[in-house]
Formats: sequence, C-alpha cells, structure tokens
Amino acid sequence: MSQMLNIAAEELENPLIPPIPELVIGLIAFVIVFGFLAKKLLPNINKVLEQRREAIEGGIEKAEAAQTEAQSVLEQYKSQLDEARHEAARLRQEAQEQGATLIAEMRAEGQRQREDIIAAGHTQIEADRKAAAQALRQDVGQLATALAGKLVGESLEDNARQSRTIDRFLDELEEKAEAAR
Repeated sequence: MSQMLNIAAEELENPLIPPIPELVIGLIAFVIVFGFLAKKLLPNINKVLEQRREAIEGGIEKAEAAQTEAQSVLEQYKSQLDEARHEAARLRQEAQEQGATLIAEMRAEGQRQREDIIAAGHTQIEADRKAAAQALRQDVGQLATALAGKLVGESLEDNARQSRTIDRFLDELEEKAEAAR
C-alpha cells in the first residue's frame, strides 16, 4: 500500500507548480539578482539612454540651426544674384548709351571733317581758278599783244602800256560775260 500511496501522491503533484522550498529559494535569488541589476546595471543603462536622448536632441537642434543658417545663406545668395543681375543690366544699359553717344560723336566728327574737306576743296578750286584765270589772262594778253603788234605793224613791247591795254581789254570782256548771264 505504501507504494500505492507514493504513486497516488506523485500523481497529485502538479508538474507546473514547483515545490514551496524551491519557490522561496528562486524568489530570494530573483530579488538578489534584481537588486544587483537595479544597483549596478540600471544606472549605467539610464545614463547611456540619457546621453543618446541628449545627442539626438542636440543633433536635431544642430540640424535645425544648420537648416536655418542654410536658408539665410540661400536668401543672401539669391539677393546677391538679383543684385548682380541688376548690376549687369545697368552696365549693359550704360554700355549701350555710351556706344550710342560714341556713334553720334563719330558721326558729328565725320560730318565736320567732311565739311572741312569740302571747304578746303572749294578754297583750292577757287585758288586754282584764280591762278588759271591769271595765267590765261597773261597768255591771252601776250597773244593779243603779239596779234595787235602784227596788225598795227609796230611792236608793242612797252610793258606798262601793254599791261594797261590788256587789263582794260580783259575787264571789258568780263563785264560783257557777267552782263550776258
């Protein structure tokens, strides 16, 4: 019977429920391990987690600061680019104005030089005409004197008289030519 009681007692024991002495020893060991971990390991874990949190928050703050700075630099570059575009447009406008002024000045200078050349040409033509008229007058006078000398039969070599006669004759011809116009 005693064997039966042992078998019946073994059947009554639940394999999922540990015996009370094992449960007490396990509970004491758990409290000791938990206390050790709470004293030694948990502060280090909390310290590392706090450092990570600060690093993440600091990184976010740095990123926001960098983004703000980048935005301000971008705005500054945009304003400088706009300024440079306005300056370039102003310089182009000034260059066009200077070019137009230079062209006008060159045209005026060319016109003045043209007028000077034309005036010099007219002066030269007038001087050449007078020289030609003087030379023609002398040649005509010599021919007229020679012809008159042949007609009269005597020499008209007296220069003073010859000159007065020729001048009077040519003046009369000029007056007749001007009256005919």
